[in-house]
Amino acid sequence: MKAVQLVEIGQPLEMHELPVPEVGLRDVLVKVKAAGICHSDAHYRAGVSPVRPLPMTLGHEVAGCVEEVGEAVTGLQPGDRVCLHYMVTCGDCEYCNMGSEQFCTSGSMIGKYQPGGYAEYICLPSRSVFKLPEEIPFEQAAIMMCSSATSFHALQKTRLKPGETVAVFGLGGLGMSAVQLAYAMGALRVFGVDLNPDKLALAERYGAMPINASQADVVKDIKRLTAGKGVDVALELIGLPVTMRQAIDCVGIFGRVGLVGLNDKTIEIHPYVELLGREAEIVGVSDHLAKEIPTLIEFVRSGKLDLSKVISYTIPLDVDEINDTLDLLDSYNHPGRIVITP
Repeated sequence: MKAVQLVEIGQPLEMHELPVPEVGLRDVLVKVKAAGICHSDAHYRAGVSPVRPLPMTLGHEVAGCVEEVGEAVTGLQPGDRVCLHYMVTCGDCEYCNMGSEQFCTSGSMIGKYQPGGYAEYICLPSRSVFKLPEEIPFEQAAIMMCSSATSFHALQKTRLKPGETVAVFGLGGLGMSAVQLAYAMGALRVFGVDLNPDKLALAERYGAMPINASQADVVKDIKRLTAGKGVDVALELIGLPVTMRQAIDCVGIFGRVGLVGLNDKTIEIHPYVELLGREAEIVGVSDHLAKEIPTLIEFVRSGKLDLSKVISYTIPLDVDEINDTLDLLDSYNHPGRIVITP
């Protein structure tokens, strides 16, 4: 099969011919129909976040059709439409038993620590494979399994309650999902912060109050529009010090800041003024949980989460086009989500 792999940090990905994975007793072989290109993949290529071992087939946003199942697999059969939870976990350790399998002591993430979906086939344990309703296209299912799932987990971690206000920093794939999911969870008002007019316009169509960070003092505007209170929840989805700083500054009393965007930079915190004095919280958000996926699928199936406008275009499993897309992500100059359709 064809697979696009990261061979050397800081260098373009390469196309390779690899054997189709063997199917174990409890495994499912999936023919990839769609694989999203995530900003994390650009970070992996750049070395911001470690990938091992190399070479590694990237791609952790994956949907497709079951090709083959292991002898011990029940509930799935060849031909089933599926989407893949990118965490491969044991199901038995302390964290798996707590329902926090992203910290599984033997866990592994596809496209980072084991082969991902920039390929024609991928093989995973059946516990990471979820049936996909006919109403959801493969392309939307793929991005749902990372950007939407991570945004949903971030809103859960920051304990968004009905009637609260939210600021979303970064209106890419995660941000567009965050805006819609916040409203689906009962948010009273959602502010969308970005530099890109097209993204701001799309977020406004989803109900967000757009704030163009190139034309406004973001924190002052949010404070003004909330009668000086600030927001209850701020999600930072970019990973830049300036937006992390703004997210912290814009929350009010009892505010919760969810840091989601990957970065290798640091920021300074004044604990008394910025946290203690407001009883505010900074919440780290890592990945998402399998138990959240059925609810997320239902949000998409029912139309409460519309991903049809988030995908800018699709590309084939072509190494040059994939590298070009990662270059766009590196420059923060991409129009929206781009999905590989092998």
